[in-house]
Amino acid sequence: MRQWTVDAFADRPFTGNPACVVEPFDVWPEAGWMQSLAMENNQAETAFLRRTDDPGRFDLRWFTPAMEVDLCGHATLAAGHVLLTEIDVAMNAVAFDTRSGPLHVRRAAERYEMDLPADPPRRTGAVEGLAQALGVEPVEVWAGRYLVALLADAAAVQTVKPDLKALADLQGEAGERGQVIVAAASDDPAFDVIDRFFGPGCGIDEDPATGSAHAILGPMYADRLGRPVVTFLQAFPGRGGRLETETAGDRVLIRGFAVTVIESRLRLHP
Repeated sequence: MRQWTVDAFADRPFTGNPACVVEPFDVWPEAGWMQSLAMENNQAETAFLRRTDDPGRFDLRWFTPAMEVDLCGHATLAAGHVLLTEIDVAMNAVAFDTRSGPLHVRRAAERYEMDLPADPPRRTGAVEGLAQALGVEPVEVWAGRYLVALLADAAAVQTVKPDLKALADLQGEAGERGQVIVAAASDDPAFDVIDRFFGPGCGIDEDPATGSAHAILGPMYADRLGRPVVTFLQAFPGRGGRLETETAGDRVLIRGFAVTVIESRLRLHP
């Protein structure tokens, strides 16, 4: 059984966000087995695929080292990359059925384009303990699936060092506990926005490039900037992910590169 490690939202190895993608199954393994493999891989997410009667459509599930999650953008992009590049180079698009509904990944020139459900956030009041956990006072606080803390400038985003234990207990009006985006306008003309994502609530201290976070940020900044296309740098120290979003109604198109860095063979079966 083969497995690939893919750097998603990366145009070269050792940048972006690594995800493991396991060769598609005919029947789902036990959830405990998948969780154990995700723990062994120790990447932010491991993507598991199941074949359907349609060769271009797969069931998709995602596991962090700690839990199964309802949505993971970078591992979806990685799964699409594996299917379109490593398994079937003739296909140009693939569809996934997931807990978050149908998702698609397609070739877009040299990049991939993935569509996710849009999650436009709403502005909220201050969240008790958030400024203390971040070590900086947010200028604004918003909530979608995750909390969004807008900071004063790009430097504040790059230098923030949160108390992850304290952050793990915070939720405010967000859909999920302990998962917080920090963002600000970029001072680099190559990008509109700089952001980072902290997810101690789902077992990820900091994620290098997060598709689901940009399903929130994409609509938010499209509205703020008055145009559908927004460019982002997710500024994980030492790696960094580059993403472009286009808000289209209730969907967000997220574009980026992906690079296979490891192909391995599992010496075990469920």
